[in-house]
Parts: sequence; structure tokens; C-alpha cells
Amino acid sequence: MKNIIESLYTGRCDIYEYQKDTDPVSKITKNIETEVYTNKKCRVSYKTISSSEQTDTTDNISQVIKLFIDPNLNVKPGSKIIVTQNGRSTSYISSGQPAIYTNHQEIILKLDVKA
Repeated sequence: MKNIIESLYTGRCDIYEYQKDTDPVSKITKNIETEVYTNKKCRVSYKTISSSEQTDTTDNISQVIKLFIDPNLNVKPGSKIIVTQNGRSTSYISSGQPAIYTNHQEIILKLDVKA
């Protein structure tokens, strides 16, 4: 069953975590971006829904972005995920805990507006 689900994966992704690193000289601790997984098979699915938030000048639309990936990967909340699918690379930040199933896991993503 897992092979059938993975046959639907049309994308590849790189996953980064933010890890603490202390400079030995200055003793200042910073969060640095560290790549933990490279070129993993995945699939991004989009669902657009209307937001209940509307102002006089804009009508806000929110988009639900879901990543499907191998359940054996330990993707921590807050990880940065760069997905290449359909010839385009897009940077996301993960939000919340992954929903882990027997044959896949699902992670709700947010578009990385800094990228």
C-alpha cells in the first residue's frame, strides 16, 4: 500500500530544522538553519477556501497547503520545507504536528513569505 501512495508523489523536497548553535568565542547562541533531509519524495496538495475575513478594501482568501510524505521521516513543527513540484520550487514553513498514518504523513504548510 505504501508503494501505491508513493507512486502518486510527483515532487521532491529538502527539509531544514532550526538548531541552536553557540559561538565558542562570543558565547552568543543563535538558531541556524540545518538541512536534515535532502531530495525526499513528496506531494503537495492545495485547497483554496474563502476566508470569513473581509474588509472594505480586500477580500482575503486563505489557502490550505498539505504535504504528503514518508511516515518514517521525523519532520518537526517549524521546519522549513522547500518543495520542487511541477517544475517549480517553493519554500514553506510547517505548522503544527504532522498527522502520521501507516503509509504516509500529512503536514499542513504555510507559504514562506520571506523566501
